[in-house]
Amino acid sequence: MLELAGIIILGILAQWFAWKFKIPAILPLIIIGLLVGPVAAEYISEDGSKWIEPIWNGEKGLFPGEGLYYFVSLAISIILFEGGLTLKRAEIKTLGPVITKLITLGSAVTFFGGGILAHFIFGLSWQISFLFSALIIVTGPTVITPILRNIPLKKDISAVLKWEGILIDPIGALVAVLVFEFISVEGDSGFTKTALIEFGKIILFGTTFGFTFAHALAFAINKKLIPHYLLNVVSLSTVLLVFVESEIFAHESGLLAVVVMGMVLGNSKLINIKQLLYFKESLSILLISILFILLAANINIEDLMLIYTGKTVTIFLAVIFIVRPIAVFLSTWGSHLKFNEKLFISWVGPRGIVAAGIASLFGSKLIMQGVEDAEYITPLVFMIVLGTVLLNATTARFFAKLIGVFLVKSEGILIVGASKISRLIGHYLETNGRHVVLIDSNESNVEKANEMDLEAITADIYSDTLLDNIELNDMGYLMALTGNSDINKFAISKFGDQFGENGSFRLVTPQEILDDNNNPKEGLFSHKDDYNSLMELTSKYPSIQEMELEDKEHYLKLIEITNKDKDIIPLFIKDLDGELHIISSYNLDVETIEKGFQLVYLGKPFDVEIVQNMS
Repeated sequence: MLELAGIIILGILAQWFAWKFKIPAILPLIIIGLLVGPVAAEYISEDGSKWIEPIWNGEKGLFPGEGLYYFVSLAISIILFEGGLTLKRAEIKTLGPVITKLITLGSAVTFFGGGILAHFIFGLSWQISFLFSALIIVTGPTVITPILRNIPLKKDISAVLKWEGILIDPIGALVAVLVFEFISVEGDSGFTKTALIEFGKIILFGTTFGFTFAHALAFAINKKLIPHYLLNVVSLSTVLLVFVESEIFAHESGLLAVVVMGMVLGNSKLINIKQLLYFKESLSILLISILFILLAANINIEDLMLIYTGKTVTIFLAVIFIVRPIAVFLSTWGSHLKFNEKLFISWVGPRGIVAAGIASLFGSKLIMQGVEDAEYITPLVFMIVLGTVLLNATTARFFAKLIGVFLVKSEGILIVGASKISRLIGHYLETNGRHVVLIDSNESNVEKANEMDLEAITADIYSDTLLDNIELNDMGYLMALTGNSDINKFAISKFGDQFGENGSFRLVTPQEILDDNNNPKEGLFSHKDDYNSLMELTSKYPSIQEMELEDKEHYLKLIEITNKDKDIIPLFIKDLDGELHIISSYNLDVETIEKGFQLVYLGKPFDVEIVQNMS
């Protein structure tokens, strides 16, 4: 009981530590596992036993017999199912050629390059060499996101790395599963007609069970045959049922079945897909925390000594400096990416949780089957995972600065709220060369923004998911434009430091308008206009105007007019270089204005006669 409780406590502490210091959770999890496992047995315990013994050894241990492998199999199936849920067919269709090539051509380069290296450097059999290379295809969002979260990069670079990690997770897992299944079949029957038939059965039953149960579950959910409070547990039990049933009909087809099931469900019109994703994400975090401490603890010092050689360093360096760069540069050939951007993408390729988990599972199974060189799989893959995560976590920021892809100043603008006024302002900013992202919990508003070719995200402002979105790394300005003053204030306080380093602004409240002495420093546009004023004016004059300025005095006179005329609200000042400067409710406090600057405003055109009479 103490060991089991200790694993859960240590796992959650490792997750918190990873969040606090913005590193991938897999790093502290595996290190803790090694410390309480082989390191404790070799250097700390007086009796030479591990502090946490995953397998019963006659005196202590958590899992008797093959219990650990059953637990690992079920846990990996749930993790892979969640990965499959994130793979959207529509996103693949709209992906740029760079990402498409990375998950196809890039994966092929890694598969064949890694296999050849493992065979000739370590002298492993071709089967084990290609299983190793299949496992190191996978990167994954759980290791990419913490590394890039606080590195300001161009949107293109972040997007490529993010989508490569998301999409290659289930694809790489699928390749690894197929290679392992072929090895298992070939190991029993050789390269015979029987082996090919068995392999075909694995593909047939895996895809059939996954596809059929996915549609059945989607039908039951959409027809509300499952009560809301049972939705998550029924979905979980269905995943386990699919895995077990598929294994019964075709041994080793379970993992393929759950990946297919996740992919089909993720692309179906499921009314509760978000709830399902949130539940599976939380469950995966708990399983990952337990799983990797157990797997690392289960490694023996003898396993680590297998790779305690210069060959390990050679293969690691070859993967980092040869295989990954070739895969990236071939995949980005002819793209708009610059050489330094390709170089950075080549540098950032940490292997993740799926690779380490499946390696432990497959390595253990192949050892029990007596497959030659199977004992190398787990320690070799763990070495690649730990090495790449540690390397990228410690050097990615410095490397970004070194090669010139680090954004010195973040110019992107994050707009909270995607209402009509937000879409109008966002469209104007986009047409003037600014990267704009709108966020809203209202899916209808987000869809309307997307129809205008604006980048918009459906998000809950009270959730932490936005902080993990690496595509928002270039955000330097925050504008809260919702009709709820509490949400606007909350957005400023929670996200101002990360997304508003150059300025965080919100609309003034009706109470602040009535009190002339209460003009907040973060007030936006005008002290006399709130959300309702902006929306009413947008309905009357749904366009943004520009007025050329002569000097600062001219600007102040125009602002005086806007303070009296309810049909004009100032928004920005555009300088001679076309750069836009947000006007705050302290709109008189501006820097020097030269002839040729423009006042950008919402509402009716200025009355020329009135402007001239004020001169």
